[in-house]
Amino acid sequence: MTGIVIVRPDETWPAQYQKTAYTIGGVLGDLAQRIDHIGSTSVPGLAAKDILDIQVTVAEEPELDEVAQRMVAADWELRPPRRDHRVPGLPREESQWVKRMLVEPMYRRRVNLHIRVAGRANQRYALLFRDYLRSHPETARAYGAFKQHAATLRLETGDYSDLKDPVCDLVYLPAEEWAARTGWTG
Repeated sequence: MTGIVIVRPDETWPAQYQKTAYTIGGVLGDLAQRIDHIGSTSVPGLAAKDILDIQVTVAEEPELDEVAQRMVAADWELRPPRRDHRVPGLPREESQWVKRMLVEPMYRRRVNLHIRVAGRANQRYALLFRDYLRSHPETARAYGAFKQHAATLRLETGDYSDLKDPVCDLVYLPAEEWAARTGWTG
């Protein structure tokens, strides 16, 4: 087993994201409604795996495969899963959780590229989770401590994600209340 490695926050992650997003935008053009830095590397001061998570938002579900095809043509690798986990209290329809996932071309900066449809529950989840942690540094620190502890378990990526998903949901549910209270729109 290789396990998960959580590293100290790197203040260059935002610049690394900008460079990578520019490249992705060049491949996708207008097909990408937006390209966002998501996940732990997008939250200042949060320890993370040294892998940038980037979300590309598309207008309609058929565009998921079009984006995936363009990225594969640019040497990105299509990977499972083809959906996100369902979150308690959020819509149960399968269409709310579909996505495509790709990883960077060989020998490039490590990236998980999530392709999701605008307005779907999973697309909103990634943005609200990020913004809530950015606005709540104590919650971000507690989440970081959990991730560091989970990494000591030497889990493979899938098992680590399965362990982390319910913890993320515990952060996300009060984030919904915060979004309603503050008028957050993402």
